[in-house]
Amino acid sequence: MKANREVRAALWPGVGSRTDDDRENPQLLEQDFREICERLGERLWLLEGSSFLIVGAAGFIPSYIVDAIAYANDHIFQKQKCRLLCLDNFATGTPGRLSHLEGKPWLQLIVQDICAPVALPEPLQVDYVVHGASIPSPPVYRKYPLQTIDVNVQGTRNLLEFARGRGLRSFLYLSSSEVYGDPTEDNLPTPETYRGNVSTLGPRACYDESKRLAETLCLVYHRSFGVPLKIARPFNVYGPRLRLDDGRVISDFLRDALGGDPITVLSDGSVTRSFCYVTDAVTALLWLLLSDREGDVFNVGNDQEVTVRAVAEQVNALFDPRPGLRFGRSPEPDYLADSPRRRCPDLAKLRGAFPWQPLVSLPEGLRRTIQWHRHLLRER
Repeated sequence: MKANREVRAALWPGVGSRTDDDRENPQLLEQDFREICERLGERLWLLEGSSFLIVGAAGFIPSYIVDAIAYANDHIFQKQKCRLLCLDNFATGTPGRLSHLEGKPWLQLIVQDICAPVALPEPLQVDYVVHGASIPSPPVYRKYPLQTIDVNVQGTRNLLEFARGRGLRSFLYLSSSEVYGDPTEDNLPTPETYRGNVSTLGPRACYDESKRLAETLCLVYHRSFGVPLKIARPFNVYGPRLRLDDGRVISDFLRDALGGDPITVLSDGSVTRSFCYVTDAVTALLWLLLSDREGDVFNVGNDQEVTVRAVAEQVNALFDPRPGLRFGRSPEPDYLADSPRRRCPDLAKLRGAFPWQPLVSLPEGLRRTIQWHRHLLRER
């Protein structure tokens, strides 16, 4: 599985030099993968012997999907294993998230950029497609806005063209809660029917607006060509494998604390978010993938709304000695431009469709995430 920093640096200079987590120990995450499989129950058996194309497979959430299925192959499925085709160009995805699966006879890595037409190395039957290729890291999509648009728009269309007429069982697109922009007060918690309050002109627009257009492309291909499409809108998913240089708030707080520095809050801390631990999110995503809800869209997250200051305090409480908090402003003048004041999903639709609830509390999810990063730092 030879996809290294040089590969990524050649694709996008500057991105490939970001810190790798190539020494990951997957056994530390086995509890997470087992939980996902157990929560799917009998539905998990629908996957036995099927084939997956997972695009952006080395990304944070997609890599968890890969490993949940890999866990089922190793520990649950006895007769027929799932075949996993993992496609990534490693421009922002991390090879270490997949390297422990090297040599598995049922897994094939395809290093490819979906901004070009999708070409598998041989004609293969594909039952399920999971499209998780994107550039969700704020520092990266602000630095590479055109590439961000290309991945979300041209990449999505190329993958939909690939899926068209293939007789897929299901196609899951991982969109984003960013499609809602800054919701009005009467749309909090935010339902799937809310059309959004998104700036087309700000520094976040390259990501937000291209995700919105990608959803439109998905629905056009569903209605016009029968692609069995489902759309998920994840809300602030976090956990192990979320990189410390990702630029999102939990990553920033953990980076500070693990580095022995005070936790820096670049605002007054009053804005809110609703953080969802990755196993809760991936369980919901697989329920949706296996459902018959073609042409439908679902929020995926946790509806426990919390201020950014409260998150910083919870991270602080998990360290001994405690690093403490400090408040300041980013040197970037538009750092918070178009950032929503509140973000919280309405999960009534998801709860009504599937026997699912978010189970991992924020303190427990933070504890697991910190434990994983501590191990990683010791290994370096």
